[in-house]
Amino acid sequence: MRTFPIAIAICLAASASAFAAPPVKTVESEKGNVLAAANGMTLYTYKDDHGGVSSCYDACAKNWPPFMVEGDAMADGAYTIVDRKDGGKQWAKDGMPLYFFIKDKKMGDITGDGVKGEWDVARP
Repeated sequence: MRTFPIAIAICLAASASAFAAPPVKTVESEKGNVLAAANGMTLYTYKDDHGGVSSCYDACAKNWPPFMVEGDAMADGAYTIVDRKDGGKQWAKDGMPLYFFIKDKKMGDITGDGVKGEWDVARP
């Protein structure tokens, strides 16, 4: 009889992780704290994105890979999910889709901040 409560606890824990918020954290950079993915890589927003819609595709998305949603994760608080026209789902914070920058190589790199006056580091 004791295994039933344990089984329920395991199921609840598994379902909670399947619907977890985006895997983000705060990392230190030369410009202070920035938002990063779980892998420590800095996240950015693009000023041409409006209304929770990504406008970064093709060559743009090669240089600025979107922070894609994996599995059955769900929106949580300031973190929402936007549908991409290529069929994928992308994380957004405060309605702004989130991206990586291809030239960032290690945790805390912010080489994309201010590029062409259109890209900004995402702040926690």
